[in-house]
Amino acid sequence: MASSSHSDPITTALQRAKTIAVVGLSDSPLRPSHGVSAYMQTQGYRVIPVNPQIHEALGEKSYRSLKDIPDKIDIVNIFRRPEFVEEVVDEAIALKVPVIWMQESVVHEKAAEKARKAGILVVMDRCILQEHRARLR
Repeated sequence: MASSSHSDPITTALQRAKTIAVVGLSDSPLRPSHGVSAYMQTQGYRVIPVNPQIHEALGEKSYRSLKDIPDKIDIVNIFRRPEFVEEVVDEAIALKVPVIWMQESVVHEKAAEKARKAGILVVMDRCILQEHRARLR
């Protein structure tokens, strides 16, 4: 896949990433987090569920929190209500995850600013599936 000279940070992040930790991933196929994550799997990404309520989703073991994941994480994709975002962002900063992605309607300016100050790319209030389709298909 040729990368354009006017590549933007989101395209670059999606091209470089291999592993996406999805905080709030549901094991129900009816939930948006499940559909979006299933799509990302079909595009070659490893999707790691982070949800203490489930044991697995999409064939992957679920973890209670980001810090419990033994593998390197390239993107943290957050499907949680805004009041839960700051804790997730703090964990991502501690783990030096390069990209934090907050899905549509997930907005937390204070947490986003904290992540940016730590050198993390923050994508907020956008769907990773839609952005992937628009940029890399």
